[in-house]
Amino acid sequence: MENSKVAELKLLVEQLKLNPSLLQNPDLSFFQHYLHSMGATFPAASNSGDDDIVESDIELDDADVVEPDSDPPQKMGDASIEVTEENLDAAQALKAKAMDALEKGTLNEAIDYLTEAITLNPRSAILYATRASIFVRIEKPNAAIRDANAALQVNPDSAKGHKIRGLAKAMLGSWEEAAHDLHFASRLDYDEEISSALKKVEPNLKKIEEHRRKYERLRKEKEIKKVEQDRQRRQAAQEAKSASAFKDGQVIRIHSTGELETISSAASKASRLLVIYFTATWCGPCGYLSPTYANMAGKYQKVCFLKVDIDEAEAVARVWNVSSVPTIFFIKNGKEVDKVVGADKNALENKIIQHAG
Repeated sequence: MENSKVAELKLLVEQLKLNPSLLQNPDLSFFQHYLHSMGATFPAASNSGDDDIVESDIELDDADVVEPDSDPPQKMGDASIEVTEENLDAAQALKAKAMDALEKGTLNEAIDYLTEAITLNPRSAILYATRASIFVRIEKPNAAIRDANAALQVNPDSAKGHKIRGLAKAMLGSWEEAAHDLHFASRLDYDEEISSALKKVEPNLKKIEEHRRKYERLRKEKEIKKVEQDRQRRQAAQEAKSASAFKDGQVIRIHSTGELETISSAASKASRLLVIYFTATWCGPCGYLSPTYANMAGKYQKVCFLKVDIDEAEAVARVWNVSSVPTIFFIKNGKEVDKVVGADKNALENKIIQHAG
């Protein structure tokens, strides 16, 4: 087998050692089939790099959480009606009766009075918020939230509306929404009930925020890992492609400026020393130097050795202003770093050793 092919195979094996998942590439299916035929076994393909992160459950204090109520929506007022002075007075009287019923503990009766009051004065945020507070007491959080929303639609700065909605959200275990409403309410009109509710809500909120930060960090780490894996795959592919282009251990004959530019670019990306040997068939010193040049290619396999016949590739010779042969250029990272004119074997090897490191 040619030295260049052996070098390519060695590179492939090294890349597979670093990243076995490369073997799953469809382009390498022939190689996998061959290894199977030789009795090789393979671990199951892993998708760990692509699997979604499975979030663990959060241990929250949900002792006071209740089942959502599914009763038909309570009766609401018609905001389009005209509210007269008589309506206002009647609604106020009904609210007073509702408060009396609350003191007696007849909560459903209080709700009925407030509902009648709301139909008379649907523009009163306090009527909705008061009925919402009773729904909280009888553990009907969804009904409470509907009334709190109605109160806040009438008056967005209703402290009681935010407070009752926060309490109802806490009853449903919607800790973040509950905390938002309760904190807003406390800024408007702080009371002990809000403080007590926040003492139950905030520990759960803290756990949720820590959980979210943890998994946001894991997702970010996963994304960084994926980017790095993609970079390694691209680098491996580039190195394999470069090794094929360089033909390690051999001298590459150049016939056009396009060929030279392609290999020069690959050598620059791979940080390899590029040696360009301009020669001619009629040149006696070239005939003397050429066997040594070929031997150098076999000896320094990580150096890219090119050979250009100035009669066959006149355009290349013109670009490089070659006026005599043999002439050898040494290129590193796309720049000419040295040059040898004449058949000086020692100078050739010394320059290779000097610039190949």
